Amino acid sequence: MRWLLGLLVMLAALPAQAEEVVLGLSSDTVAISTDFDGSDILIYGAVKREAPIAEAPLQVIVTVSGPFQPLTVRRKERRFGIWINTDSVFVDAAPSFYAVATSAPWDEVISDTEDLRHRISIPRAIRSVGAPETVPDAQSFTEAVIRVRTDEGTYKVLESSVGVREQTLFDTSVQLPANLTEGTYNTRVFLTRDRAVVSSFATTIEVRKVGLERWLHALSRQQPLVYGLMSLALAIAAGWGASAAFRAIRHQ
Repeated sequence: MRWLLGLLVMLAALPAQAEEVVLGLSSDTVAISTDFDGSDILIYGAVKREAPIAEAPLQVIVTVSGPFQPLTVRRKERRFGIWINTDSVFVDAAPSFYAVATSAPWDEVISDTEDLRHRISIPRAIRSVGAPETVPDAQSFTEAVIRVRTDEGTYKVLESSVGVREQTLFDTSVQLPANLTEGTYNTRVFLTRDRAVVSSFATTIEVRKVGLERWLHALSRQQPLVYGLMSLALAIAAGWGASAAFRAIRHQ
């Protein structure tokens, strides 16, 4: 019994967590239909405290990441007048969508050490174990993924877009593009002071196809032969219809 009493005394002596996140979402589901052109997710919350507010200003970081997928990045070079694939690097897991929003400029909200520990920034979120020794500048392949997906609108850095009031209430809005990948989107919130994480919270947003989009997606996965034949029939019908319309116009 002495060890139990000693454990209880030690637990009682531990300080309560000074600050923790209470989070809310405008919606925890996104439905992708035939006319889906993107969606805005409002992320808001408050800070629950067990102690007075510290002197150092509170900063907030919000991340939303889509399903992780492996991919191979290839470099093209012009040789003998034609473009060919040369070096390639395999990326173990890259998020299909990633947005990171902050309450202040990036360098003011978190240190490199904390970013490495929690994998918050876009480069840290992409997981690549290693590249072949024959590729001298493997980091440029990851940078290329970030550049391409930033241009596509699937990777976003939204500095100073999180509003913080009285160091207690915060909110931000993240726009999800139309070309979303179906799956679970992880949402994380980090509270930082003096560029160090003091608290974090995580939840999820479910992105699912509905209606005709869902039926076609399921058909292509479960019955690819039927899906292929149906696509071929539709293409033939569309071609015949266009040809018939063109002939009718010519004879008028």
